[in-house]
Amino acid sequence: MRLCWQAVQRVLTPRAWKEAAVARMGEGARLWPPLLLPLLLVELLGRAPGAQAQACSVNQTFIEVKENENVTKPLVDIYVPEDQQVTLGSLSTPSTFQIRNNQLFLIVIPDYENSRLLQAQLECRRGDTVVTQLRVFVSVLDINDNPPIFPFTTKVVNVSEDTKVNSIVIPETDLEAQDGDKDDILFYTLQEVTPGANDFFSLVGTNRPALRLDKQLDFYRDQNMTFQLLVRDTEQENVVPSHTAMAMLTLNVLPADLRPPWFLPCAYSDNYTCIQAQYQGAITIGQIPPDPLTLSPGPIYAVDGDRGIDQPIIYSILDGNQDGVFAINESSGNLTMVLDVLIPTTFVLLVKGEQADLARYSVTQVSVEARADPGSPPIFSQSLYRGSVALGSGAGTAVKDAATPSQLLRIRAQNLDSSALTYRITNHSYFSMEGEVLLTTVALENVEVFYAEVEAKNTMTSLTATTVVEIQVKEEETLPPGGPGGEGGSTAGDSNPGGGLAEDRRFSVTEMAVLGGVLGALLLLALLALTVLIYKNYGHRLKYCSGKALEPQSCGFDNQAFTADNEAEWAPASSPASGPAPAKAPPPAPEDEPPAPPNHSPPSPVSPAAARVEGSPTAVRSILTKERRPEGGYKAVWFGEDIGAEADVVVLNAPTADRAGDSGSESGGDEDADPAPAGGPVDAPDANSTYI
Repeated sequence: MRLCWQAVQRVLTPRAWKEAAVARMGEGARLWPPLLLPLLLVELLGRAPGAQAQACSVNQTFIEVKENENVTKPLVDIYVPEDQQVTLGSLSTPSTFQIRNNQLFLIVIPDYENSRLLQAQLECRRGDTVVTQLRVFVSVLDINDNPPIFPFTTKVVNVSEDTKVNSIVIPETDLEAQDGDKDDILFYTLQEVTPGANDFFSLVGTNRPALRLDKQLDFYRDQNMTFQLLVRDTEQENVVPSHTAMAMLTLNVLPADLRPPWFLPCAYSDNYTCIQAQYQGAITIGQIPPDPLTLSPGPIYAVDGDRGIDQPIIYSILDGNQDGVFAINESSGNLTMVLDVLIPTTFVLLVKGEQADLARYSVTQVSVEARADPGSPPIFSQSLYRGSVALGSGAGTAVKDAATPSQLLRIRAQNLDSSALTYRITNHSYFSMEGEVLLTTVALENVEVFYAEVEAKNTMTSLTATTVVEIQVKEEETLPPGGPGGEGGSTAGDSNPGGGLAEDRRFSVTEMAVLGGVLGALLLLALLALTVLIYKNYGHRLKYCSGKALEPQSCGFDNQAFTADNEAEWAPASSPASGPAPAKAPPPAPEDEPPAPPNHSPPSPVSPAAARVEGSPTAVRSILTKERRPEGGYKAVWFGEDIGAEADVVVLNAPTADRAGDSGSESGGDEDADPAPAGGPVDAPDANSTYI
């Protein structure tokens, strides 16, 4: 019995069959030795005497190798008796082992993912008879040699704008990667490509790649977002070996039906709200316009507030359409009249705009005034406006005023309601109106002159007026490089390197206004200084002239050079009255009549009344004379004989006896004239004489 047990130990040691059984069949194989022992005893007892010493054996039956390692050394050494041969049995892993010189070799590179345990069955034969069977087990150890792989390269997912926050947008099973190393734990990272995208989406966990929404989406702000999804089979990046993989995620934000229709133009709007327009118009009593009504600020028009959905709008009148006077086109929104109005009234219509899918709607107000007088048409202040455009100007350039190139040309019409005026170009496609400003629609490359007709229309009354605009396309006026002096500038100008820039400077309206104010103040100061100088030098003369003008004057031509004290020196004239009667002033001579040339003959009478008797008290005597007459109270005009004198005519009112007679002009006396009664020269008038 002891010999049998030793034989069993030689054939298969307890460690060998225990390890082989445990590796092949698990923990349940530990119970097999008690069952196999009787069978082995039967086999050994049935052998011939001396066969115990002739069995094959190996130095080890369980071997560990790393995957992807090329093992060139023999795995085990096999002891084979001389009369036996060892071969691989049918239970060996195919194409894996080879026996050379009684040594077992591994001829493949092991791969843990393909086979974790390799088996070699060794059969020792004597002829065709199997004498001994041995098994050698090779355990393949796993290493991190496979990178993780995503099932996609780029994934595109559509997300609705109204998706609730904290919702799972993409489940974990759709994003997780596969790793050939079955025992590896994968770590995921989400990196944004679109700036700010990480504010909206994140992963549920590092090892759970489900995509979650963290912030409310906005279709008008971010319509698509892109991410990079990274996966790594090690927790730390610097671990060797470590493998990574990458895939792209694109999320398209779909618009949700969140906003009602908006009636345009909005008084204020953003991506979320719109202060809708309210429309006004006017009609004439007793008339039915054939065309849709013209409203302000424009025709009835609504759009879907969710521009990404852009549902068609259906129009209808909810209230205010008394007696069915108006009708509205349900698809275009055009408002027309079907009945006339006979009395002045104002219609306030409530117009509804509803989406075609009936999901949302909104309401606005339309006021239409029925009046008898349509009003007056607009009026332009000018029949021809002149503007200019620089050569080479592109589309959208404003036309400048030709008279003031620094200002825009504004075409403005006068009307009772200027807010209801609209402007348009009727005859030219190169220009358009934006409010009151004229803009180009194409690039102007040639020097030309265009004439455009501008129409102003009152949207309340539909009355129009037109005017013409002359637009000159010309080169911009620039100063020459040398300044205003042209190419041949002065030496002083050339010596100043900054002179050209200073001379080419353009001044603003404010600067010019300040300059004008300063110059005006200087001019006012100069006038004040001039007035003071004139007053100081000529003030006494001005006082004298103003004093003479204020003295009372007699009806006749009086010479105030003779005072009343000197009248006693004249011989009194005979008069029937107690006092001298005032003589009537002769009619003034025409201004354009030239003065009579001086002569020594007495002047002829000036009227038929001179034929009266000279001695009569009522006799008319001529006031034109060349000599002084001694009659008291007599007025005469005395002509000096020297025509070249300063004063040729002196009016004498009350000559005195002691004064010299005026027989000549002031510049020189006439010695041939009759002497005055007092004797002495009479060639110069008194300082108070009146000169004519």
